[in-house]
Amino acid sequence: MFKEICKIAKDAGNAIIQVYISNKIINISYKNDNSPVTHADHIANKIIKDRLSNIYPNIPILSEEDSNNIKYNQNWDIYWLVDPLDGTKEFLKKNGEFTVNISLIEHGIPIIGVVYAPYFNVLYYAFEKKSWKINKIGEKKQIFVNQTNIPKYIISRSHPNKKLHDFLKNKKKYTIKKLGSSLKFCYVAEGKAQIYPRFGKTHIWDTAAGHAIVTGAGGKVITYSERKNLNYFLSSKVSLINPDFLVLS
Repeated sequence: MFKEICKIAKDAGNAIIQVYISNKIINISYKNDNSPVTHADHIANKIIKDRLSNIYPNIPILSEEDSNNIKYNQNWDIYWLVDPLDGTKEFLKKNGEFTVNISLIEHGIPIIGVVYAPYFNVLYYAFEKKSWKINKIGEKKQIFVNQTNIPKYIISRSHPNKKLHDFLKNKKKYTIKKLGSSLKFCYVAEGKAQIYPRFGKTHIWDTAAGHAIVTGAGGKVITYSERKNLNYFLSSKVSLINPDFLVLS
């Protein structure tokens, strides 16, 4: 299954790149929360949903690009959770830091996660509680979180936040890297960073694939206030917005 999902993610990513490198004007609209969406988002969404529906017709799909008209059953025990283009702001800024995210949720836990960064041609995936990276020349290696004496905090490039500033001000020795999209999860998973603190609004499709990759690499994703594992049980949610959370190596 995971090989098929990786292929779908790469095909969607390649379609996104065709829009990214073209000289055509990118049509931009805005969702209810004022976040941007482009026709690249819609193209990738159609590829992913069509292919998943054809291969696994009995597994329902919850995708960000249906978020203005979400139809889902809170009693789903298993479902696909998809963000066809995570990091649309980075896509529009032309810095390459955007991804395709596909995850399979079973009983509230992401058991498969695929994150593909098409601009860098790098793919991360988690399967059977292990995580892997395939680089741009096709080399595959298992990845693991890594502890250091001076931790690196990886933070959002496009979402500055006062709560994050307050969180960091009492820390002593550390470094910071700013990065877009779910690549932040992947950097923790492969040991390039140790902590990703996230305050402010994210949705479950923003985090599930990266969450799977972090846990497969030996890390964890916990809520900030209660220090419980971030979960994807639809039945327990009043909305599809995550609480503040920490990604830890």
